[in-house]
Amino acid sequence: MAIDAEDRAEWPDTLDVRALLEQGWRPTPFREFVVKVHSRCNLACDYCYMYEMADQGWRRQPRRMSRPIVDLVARRIAEHAQSNLLSGVDVVLHGGEPLLAGVEHLRYVVTTLRAAMPDVQVDLSVQTNGVLLDSFFLDLFDELDIVVGVSMDGDEEGHDLHRRRANGGGSYQAVRAGVEALTRPRYKRLFGGLLSTVELRNDPVRTYEALLEFDPPAVDFLLPHGNWDTPPPGRPADASTPYGDWLIAVFDRWYGAEVRETRIRMFNEIIRLLLGRRSYGEAVGLSPISLVVVETNGQMEQVDSLKSTFEGAAGTALHVSRDAFDTALMLPPIVARQIGLRGLGPRCRACEIRRVCGGGHYAHRYRPGRGFLNESVYCHDLYRLITHIHGVVSADVEALRNG
Repeated sequence: MAIDAEDRAEWPDTLDVRALLEQGWRPTPFREFVVKVHSRCNLACDYCYMYEMADQGWRRQPRRMSRPIVDLVARRIAEHAQSNLLSGVDVVLHGGEPLLAGVEHLRYVVTTLRAAMPDVQVDLSVQTNGVLLDSFFLDLFDELDIVVGVSMDGDEEGHDLHRRRANGGGSYQAVRAGVEALTRPRYKRLFGGLLSTVELRNDPVRTYEALLEFDPPAVDFLLPHGNWDTPPPGRPADASTPYGDWLIAVFDRWYGAEVRETRIRMFNEIIRLLLGRRSYGEAVGLSPISLVVVETNGQMEQVDSLKSTFEGAAGTALHVSRDAFDTALMLPPIVARQIGLRGLGPRCRACEIRRVCGGGHYAHRYRPGRGFLNESVYCHDLYRLITHIHGVVSADVEALRNG
């Protein structure tokens, strides 16, 4: 891989994939497929990377993935699983708001995917804003064994700061009704967890405890998407750590509980990495990213959070009608997220917590003119959080060692 200071402005386009292959690197097959079954949404969340940030490509997408495209997607995933000897794949039904596709169309998507791969374990999930969750969808998910994740930002006041309808009305009560339906005894096995975006104006412990009310098996706290060109709200260009401090308050409440109340993905990932194990997500760590997106028109894309950086950032020229997913594995922007330390900028490679932090979320590293070879816009926050967790966990390990 030949990258020097003059090349960095074009990274990852200048990444030499052939040289990496000659050095013995091999791609990690895709194991998670995000299928955009619907490209529109029934909410107007003001922090949404899909509709409110740099890339407005959603306007050119068909509203719903057609059945012929669904058939092609299923065939391409089956082809990829077979060529890479995969015994199982994860498929996430996504959007926009995927439930806008309707019960019968979602049934068609799921049955088509599974029929195309009878010898592959196809684990399906849906990520929804929860507004449309009712017995019709839940009966379908129960019948087809589909795990449900719901986006929720805490209590009513905190949730409705951003997750509002187009007319300005809040969505909390509708989401709450959907989650309550999901957590009834008949459906609770389908509950995958809650996804919550950090809002500095919301009290961290109050937010966490509001989510705990629904007894979620997992909570995923997400940092709002931002970068060096468009910083996240409340993230000044200094060494302060507002997001790190917010997350530490949640960590201390979660870790200090007498019994484990739920899993918090970011904290579990950091602890795993501190103990020398691999990461599974893209927020921290250096494990190869094995996720690919298919838009409603059949185009293959990178992780769609890249839409928060610039127009076309997530796009590729590949389409399920003519291209295999194996072809996408050789694209330099995808390879850049599979090569570990070699994919980090110089400051990150020199950092003492680089193997845990992993440079942070890829989209958060973007800086115009320098691409993604930068530290995260949340660099100071991540350092503060990771070193705090290291201190707490180390103290516990030392106490156990000393009896």
